[in-house]
Amino acid sequence: MTRTLILLRHGKSAYPDDVDDHERPLSPRGRREAGLAGRWIRANLPEVDAVLCSTATRTRKTLAEAAVEAPVEYRNSLYHADPESLVAEIRGTADDVQTLLVIGHEPTLSATVLGLITDHSTDAAHQVAEKFPTSAIAVLTVSGSWSELSRGTAELVDFHIPR
Repeated sequence: MTRTLILLRHGKSAYPDDVDDHERPLSPRGRREAGLAGRWIRANLPEVDAVLCSTATRTRKTLAEAAVEAPVEYRNSLYHADPESLVAEIRGTADDVQTLLVIGHEPTLSATVLGLITDHSTDAAHQVAEKFPTSAIAVLTVSGSWSELSRGTAELVDFHIPR
C-alpha cells in the first residue's frame, strides 16, 4: 500500500518586537502564500486524512490559512524536532491514514526529506537540498505502514513553492 506524506513549511513569519520565537505570527506574505499552499494541496494531492502540526503560532496560522480540513494533532515536540524525532512522530500515525500532512520548521523538514528518499539525483531533491523556503511543500510516497518509515524508504514525487 502506498501512502502520501506531505511536508509543509510554515508561511513567512513576522518579527514583532518582544515576541518569543514560538509566538511569532505570519507576515501578510506568509498568510497569502499559506493560502496558496492550501489551494495547491487541495487541487493536486489526495484528500488529507490527518495533520500533525507544530504548536508554534506560525505553523498553526499556516494551517488555518491553508484551510486543509482534516483531524489535527498539535504537537509541541515538532517545534524543535530533529529529523529522527519527526520521523518517530510520523511512525505513530494510525494505519487508516493514507495521506498525512505535517506542518513544521526548517532545517528539520529538508533534512527529513533528504533522509527518507532513495533518489537524490532528481531536480526536486536538488531543490530541497538547496533551499526549503517558507510555505514550500514536499510530497513523498511511502510504501508500507507509517510504523515502517525509515531512511531510504520514500520517494520524493513533487516539490512545490507557492508564489
